[in-house]
Amino acid sequence: MITKRMADRINLQINREMYSAYLYMAMSARMAEAGYKGIANWLMVQYHEEMFHAMKLYGYLQDQGASVVLEAIARPDFKETGVKELFQHVLEHEKGVSASIREIAALAREEKDYATEAFIAWYISEQVEEEKNATEILQTIDLLGDSAQGNFMLNIELGKRKLTVPVNFAELGGAD
Repeated sequence: MITKRMADRINLQINREMYSAYLYMAMSARMAEAGYKGIANWLMVQYHEEMFHAMKLYGYLQDQGASVVLEAIARPDFKETGVKELFQHVLEHEKGVSASIREIAALAREEKDYATEAFIAWYISEQVEEEKNATEILQTIDLLGDSAQGNFMLNIELGKRKLTVPVNFAELGGAD
């Protein structure tokens, strides 16, 4: 069993992961509308990853006998219409998610909740990857130039991204 304080904090993270998914879905729609179908694809794959992250937390709470409490998901807040600015927003957003995950890890240590500490380690590694991906895309934009031609090439490359997480959450059977 986990404490109510930890369950509340994980429920907050579920909301943050779902907000992340919602943000990436909105960004995907904006890029598709602008003709960047490949970038829209990358962002929609990101949407699915964020939902998977939320559902892993959901399953963990259930496995621990804690209640899942879902709150309203805020409207995605972004104004960027350019490709580089959008990915700068992605990087800053992922840095915020990383900080939030570290808060859970710190709480787990404080409470000597070794199960949650072990569980959340996967998220810490995942966030390293998330920040690295956004950073590499920004580096590519800088190398190609934030121009129509550079964005066209990036669009083609990001369009190759494939979904690697399950999307039928009923098959997850709780936390892995």
